[in-house]
Amino acid sequence: MGLPAGFQWGVATAAYQIEGAVDEDGRGPSTWDTFSHTPGRVAGGHNGDVACDHYHRWPEDVALMGELGVDAYRFSVAWPRVQPSGSGAVNARGLDFYERLVDALLERHISPTVTLYHWDLPQPLEDAGGWMNRDTAYRFAEYAYLVAERLGDRVERWITLNEPMVVMAYGYAFGTYAPGRTLLMDALPTAHHQLLGHGLAVNALRGRNARSVGLANHYTPAWAATPGDEAAAGAFDAVINRLFTDPVLLGRYPDLGGHGAPLEAAVRAEDLKVIAAPLDFLGVNYYNPTLVTTPDADGPLPFDLGEVTGYPTTGTGWPIVPEAFGDLLRGLKRTYGAALPPLHITENGCSFPHEVDDEPRVEFLNAHIEAMKAAVDDGVDVRGYYVWSLLDNFEWSNGYGPRFGLVHVDYETQRRTPRRSFGWYRDLIAAARNP
Repeated sequence: MGLPAGFQWGVATAAYQIEGAVDEDGRGPSTWDTFSHTPGRVAGGHNGDVACDHYHRWPEDVALMGELGVDAYRFSVAWPRVQPSGSGAVNARGLDFYERLVDALLERHISPTVTLYHWDLPQPLEDAGGWMNRDTAYRFAEYAYLVAERLGDRVERWITLNEPMVVMAYGYAFGTYAPGRTLLMDALPTAHHQLLGHGLAVNALRGRNARSVGLANHYTPAWAATPGDEAAAGAFDAVINRLFTDPVLLGRYPDLGGHGAPLEAAVRAEDLKVIAAPLDFLGVNYYNPTLVTTPDADGPLPFDLGEVTGYPTTGTGWPIVPEAFGDLLRGLKRTYGAALPPLHITENGCSFPHEVDDEPRVEFLNAHIEAMKAAVDDGVDVRGYYVWSLLDNFEWSNGYGPRFGLVHVDYETQRRTPRRSFGWYRDLIAAARNP
């Protein structure tokens, strides 16, 4: 059957992970600035102050994408660069930067895919409660409108949120990411407020004639460790996967059993109708499956996590299971049926320690692309694939240790060196265009 006509091959990045220039041209502080400068929060005491210096070196990075031959580039806009306080007046210099970037991409016939929120919440909004505060959803919609007002005539595809699950779980429940709060299941309102912000932003974007609007979710297949752990695996799937998909596509939340009270308290009449605003596509971010076990009777969560064994692993120790990726895509089609919009694989990639000769990354990407193609042959509607990531970058609480890039970055000199996987992906794209 093959991939559909117009299938887009791309690469992805995120603002805080590559831009640097955290105090230039009017940018305000984000939760990640605060978190990364708090001792003990990030490996090696690293922060994103400079990162890949993309704010100054973006022409070189766009040229690399031109050499790679990608159809699309997924990047995020830094909210505190556009609205330093998270509300109110626009910082025009911040939007000027993204306008220059978008125009340069279009000159090279690279389609801009803009993510509006990739975790860098303006610190003043966090000080007012962050995503635990319902008002943040309305501030996000205002910000979305302002960005689209400037860029909407040139951006092909908009992503409202990236991986709201990670913000809820890592940021507010377990405290391993910014803002570092440890609310456990009491963090559930952050899921609802993010999704409400998403729905409001969809309407705001459409009000500025956005051409294609979607959401990028993190998905991880839940593998029960034993038959006796099936209920725990179901609970994990509900909280980590379905919580961020069911309300968007079906207009309802999954049953969270006795753990759902904090979420239910946050929902108001008509919220789910706003959240379920029709999408043009759904972004799928996939890295690996998760092994789930039954928790102790007095545990604070309805599941516990184990270690997937018996598979090769990436440099970060994540199991490499491309067949689980294909199963995930088929599962989305099976679960949501006609409600499922076309899919874009908005993140898929791996970290390995190799400097330039990164054959394991080539093998990883090839296996996952083949798994995606097999799912397409089985009737799953996939329209695009983005490698994470174009560049090595600041990898959140792991600092600069993991290296996910098709392009190696020497953080001392900022020299970019394409890896073997860069050439492989370039050749794959060229072959796809000229079969």
